[in-house]
Amino acid sequence: MNQPCNTHGAFSWCELLTTDTDAAKQFYGKLFNWTLEPAPISTPEMEYTLVKYGSEPAGGMMKLPATAEGVPPHWGVYVTVDDVDATAELAVELGGKICLPPQDIPQVGRFCVLQDPQGAMISAITYFQHCG
Repeated sequence: MNQPCNTHGAFSWCELLTTDTDAAKQFYGKLFNWTLEPAPISTPEMEYTLVKYGSEPAGGMMKLPATAEGVPPHWGVYVTVDDVDATAELAVELGGKICLPPQDIPQVGRFCVLQDPQGAMISAITYFQHCG
């Protein structure tokens, strides 16, 4: 049960937010020989692409949401935590900021986006179900 999605403090997911998902899929698929496939959670309003190497999903790609206007395309990482809300509070106590408050991703988990005191961004997530 020592899987990244079950272990507090482990890097467990990476995600590309971009302006052109089709171009990103072509570029990264060829660059790294990744398998790219639609995620089961995709909707017409939000297409999500799973990034796999081998048979295991390791990340995803999606279009930058309208709420992120002006933010350049970027890769982000998720770190598993036992309690997203408590982690967000602790980040503030330690001098960080909450960029996106804790919220649910249907069928996946609860996450937030944080910024450390130096300005680096990172996401924290608690998955609804354990993996492995």
